Amino acid sequence: MDSLTFIIFRPLIGAVLIALIPRSFEVLFRGITLGATGLSLAGALWIFSEFELGTARIQYEELVPWVYSLGINYHLGVDGLNVGLLLMGALVAFAATCVSSEIRERQKEFYLLLLLMTGGILGAFASLDLFFFYFFHELALVPTFIMIGVWGRGANRREAAFTITLYLSLGALIALVGLVALYLETGAHTFDVVAMTRHVAAHPVSESAQNIIFPLLMIGFGILVSLWPFHTWAPLGYGAAPTATAMLHAGVIKKFGLYGLLRIAVPLLPEGAQRWVGLLAVLCLGNLVYCGLVAMRQKNFGLLIANSSVAHMGFAFLGIASLSLIGVTGAVVVMIAHGLLAALTFGLGGYLHQRLGTLEMAQMGGLLRRLPFVGGVLIMAMLAGCGLPGFANFPGEILVLFGAFIRHPVIVSLAAWAGLIIGAVYALRAVRVMLHGELPQRRHDTPDAANAWRKLPYALLLAALVVFGCFPRLLTDRIVASAQQAIASVQGSSVAEIQHADDRLFGGSEPTKASIGQRGAFYAGQEGIAAGRSRRQSGCSIRLTGNAAHE
Repeated sequence: MDSLTFIIFRPLIGAVLIALIPRSFEVLFRGITLGATGLSLAGALWIFSEFELGTARIQYEELVPWVYSLGINYHLGVDGLNVGLLLMGALVAFAATCVSSEIRERQKEFYLLLLLMTGGILGAFASLDLFFFYFFHELALVPTFIMIGVWGRGANRREAAFTITLYLSLGALIALVGLVALYLETGAHTFDVVAMTRHVAAHPVSESAQNIIFPLLMIGFGILVSLWPFHTWAPLGYGAAPTATAMLHAGVIKKFGLYGLLRIAVPLLPEGAQRWVGLLAVLCLGNLVYCGLVAMRQKNFGLLIANSSVAHMGFAFLGIASLSLIGVTGAVVVMIAHGLLAALTFGLGGYLHQRLGTLEMAQMGGLLRRLPFVGGVLIMAMLAGCGLPGFANFPGEILVLFGAFIRHPVIVSLAAWAGLIIGAVYALRAVRVMLHGELPQRRHDTPDAANAWRKLPYALLLAALVVFGCFPRLLTDRIVASAQQAIASVQGSSVAEIQHADDRLFGGSEPTKASIGQRGAFYAGQEGIAAGRSRRQSGCSIRLTGNAAHE
């Protein structure tokens, strides 16, 4: 079995095994889930470590034609845009399985759905075909509705399940309309993203069609990512979701929309992107400022981290709206860092709710003395959310702000204020209220995560945040070439500008210097795109010189 198929189908095979095992063998359900997600994590870590640096070509590629008449292929592969996301998704899935011990009822169904979610997550990130990308996305999304309705917390869990189903179904439908329209307008007669990219480089989609399709994808994917003002489902849904579900949805599934914009919308619809990214930048400011202010007013820790998660999505949207190498690279780093941080905070929130029966911060004062490990990890998670150096959020947010400043200086100034000031206020306030002060008498017997097994998921997520924060080039050296490729066809980003930005930000590293020949070939391809654009604008037909899909 090929590497990516191995990673994707291990959870799906585990789901089939659980379905076949009698309900009385409950002890096996959790073991199978841990084994399946652990194997997927090991495979994703191996691919990440063996990934060839300095190249935008698709690696670990698997291509099997499926429906010839529609051009649907089982096409998997990784490049800089998704190799880090694949690793993040596998890590969060394993951590979510580790913390799922709170589930006591209908364990068979829960772990089966959890494995389906995991398989869908990994499949969506690895898919290079629009059909399978959408299929795996829905495979990951649908179990969310069921898990909130059946195993959710609080009296309003059914309302939350209904709301999240309504919003996300609408977003998925709008995105589907945009994808179908893109398929029809390209005339490539294929759903294969790589083949579509090659075709569109030589035969661009008309500008009028781009100006219709791009906002469909932007709004559709935006609803899935909780783009303001379509975000109201997220705090309600995450507050009611079981811990493992909240970790996977807030940490991973919410990244599909952002990944779809980078993989599909921006490269294939460059003129549409140029026209609509201004609106995207304004809307992401709503995430950063409005949702940050809402988080400041929360007295419930679950609602605080839910609104904080929505607020931080603004940085990723802003990076995409920059349409610059630095900004797009930063957006991918933010997506990975936010996924790890969201999973960590929701995991900690679930542990506190399980032990205390509440997430009201006023009832948790002084918990640091009773829960030194959980409290210490929570403090570091809050500091990471503030963008403190040493955590993965910092390099991602800095890259986004630098990359977007030239195109959106006013919005970047407000975003920096919101991210640094508002974020610090609600994060540090939560630490003060929950962890310091007098410990209520009824909390004196609250157990800490005493054994290694309970500490493992939090330690893994925090370690990943610290490693990527202290060594951000582990991510950026893998991302930059593919980020260059994603924005290559966007008007207004000349080859010289991209090269200059690359040299200033990423120059001097051994991997980049070693790949100077590959970079030269890539830039040559960009020159072909730029020349083709110039001929298209003068009314001439174009033909791409250079490979727009593979390096």
